[in-house]
Amino acid sequence: MSDEFDRQKRQVADYAVQSIRPGMVIGLGGGTTARYAMRRVAALLELGDLADILAIPCSLLVEADAQRLGIPLTTLEDHPLIDLTIDGADEVTGEKYLIKGGGGALLREKIVAQASRREIIIVDERKYSPMLGTHALLPVEVVPFGWRLQAEYLESLGAVITVRLAADSIPYRTDQNNYILDCDFGPIAHPAELANRLAARAGIVEHGLFLGVASEVVIARESGIEVIT
Repeated sequence: MSDEFDRQKRQVADYAVQSIRPGMVIGLGGGTTARYAMRRVAALLELGDLADILAIPCSLLVEADAQRLGIPLTTLEDHPLIDLTIDGADEVTGEKYLIKGGGGALLREKIVAQASRREIIIVDERKYSPMLGTHALLPVEVVPFGWRLQAEYLESLGAVITVRLAADSIPYRTDQNNYILDCDFGPIAHPAELANRLAARAGIVEHGLFLGVASEVVIARESGIEVIT
């Protein structure tokens, strides 16, 4: 079954990369499916079938991978408008609502998404859901100072909290050196309302609800590709 999902991921990655044109500034997302897209970009550059692009990575890990693959990089300071970003998601709905942040890069991913003219989200069919929170936990990035207060606030909103840990069982640190609290809200009936409550709370840096940022969601299914626009 894993071979089938790998095939699906490559399929949607190749589909999304077809939208890249010479001269573009592109955003490079994280996660396994987006990594297939990045590898495809690198292969096209090496073959000479794609040229004159610059890329902005969504995390330090993606930056290191892109450098290793020979993809030319730039920054938002030099290029504050991105033509196209290809990224993955942890959960998607038919309204193009997303949960992201499973890889820990939700803050940078949202900054890049908001700077993008076009955001293509690529996922395999396991990530599709009728309602956000059905299958994926909601990551919430918080500053370490007073983080337990934010955990209590999230619990008051109905979440069951897990502090994300690194491999050595200490709190995981994001690229901005913050903590992530993974929140189980169950199915989220009113994601915009929850997003507003999280955004208004001091100490919460960002959350994994990506609402209204995806231009297209491309889903790899066993029967073929489904595009939600």
